[in-house]
Amino acid sequence: MSFLIRIVVNAFAIWIVTLIPALQVSVIAFAPGETLQLVLTLLLVGLIFGLVNTIIGTVVKVLAFPLYVITLGLIGLIINAFLLWLTAWITSFWDWGLRVEDFWWGVVAAVIISLINWVFGLILRPRRSRD
Repeated sequence: MSFLIRIVVNAFAIWIVTLIPALQVSVIAFAPGETLQLVLTLLLVGLIFGLVNTIIGTVVKVLAFPLYVITLGLIGLIINAFLLWLTAWITSFWDWGLRVEDFWWGVVAAVIISLINWVFGLILRPRRSRD
């Protein structure tokens, strides 16, 4: 259930960052209705971003642990931008998906996505009861 919530939150965050002119989403053309096409595309891109972040992101973050320590975590911004760019590259094989025109706009988008995920994580995190 938490993975589905992460997909929806990622889709919402990607929709927010597509307001930046250098990032855009090409919609799926087989669904009826413009809004449904956009929602399905954002959910699929959110799914792919979630999988990339879960599988590849975990490996990269573990291998880059010394860089996290040296840069006090700032390398995480570059790694998140790389994962967003990788998602755009994966979806470029189809006619739909995320398009990132410039790497530095990808860094800005990764920061915004991280902030949105952090806020929703605070809101949706299950509360622990004190004993």
